[in-house]
Amino acid sequence: MKKEDKEKEQKTVENTGIQEDIKENQEKEEQNEAKLEEASGKDMQKELAELTEKCADLADKNLRLMAEFDNYRKRTQREKADIIKNAGEKIFKDMLPIIDDFERALSSIAQTEENASLREGVELIYNKFVNFLSQNGVKPIETENADFNVEFHEAITTIPAPNESLKGKIVDCTTKGYMLNEKVLRFAKVVVGE
Repeated sequence: MKKEDKEKEQKTVENTGIQEDIKENQEKEEQNEAKLEEASGKDMQKELAELTEKCADLADKNLRLMAEFDNYRKRTQREKADIIKNAGEKIFKDMLPIIDDFERALSSIAQTEENASLREGVELIYNKFVNFLSQNGVKPIETENADFNVEFHEAITTIPAPNESLKGKIVDCTTKGYMLNEKVLRFAKVVVGE
């Protein structure tokens, strides 16, 4: 029996050693799992931070793209409105010499009193023509006793001012200027007093 007791004792010692080894291994495993969880937690936090940053960048790019598109849409609408507003610019510009001819004809007819009906007919056509242009946004540039303004007037020459109040003002207008919707079609050609 002694042999059996010794064997049992040995087995008990061996089992205790194995159990200690198992406990050690379990502790090491738990430590490794804790380290792994900690490391993966850090990796996950890092990955989360990267994804959050990437999401913020994409949201910023999307916002900028939407703003850029909105600006493009507004700009094209504005350009389209300007094109429509000033569509007849060339046609109206080409009509201006006709108005000049009507004005010359009227001043010539006014000098002779023979053809009153001719004068009335020309005045009627001239007035209709001027009204048509006015309805379409073409308006004459004021020059009578106005200050000289390079944005609306073209100085052909300067003359000594007849009096002090006419210095820097328009003394005479040789060719009328016209505007189409606040845009100069033709500058008024003027004589300026100095």
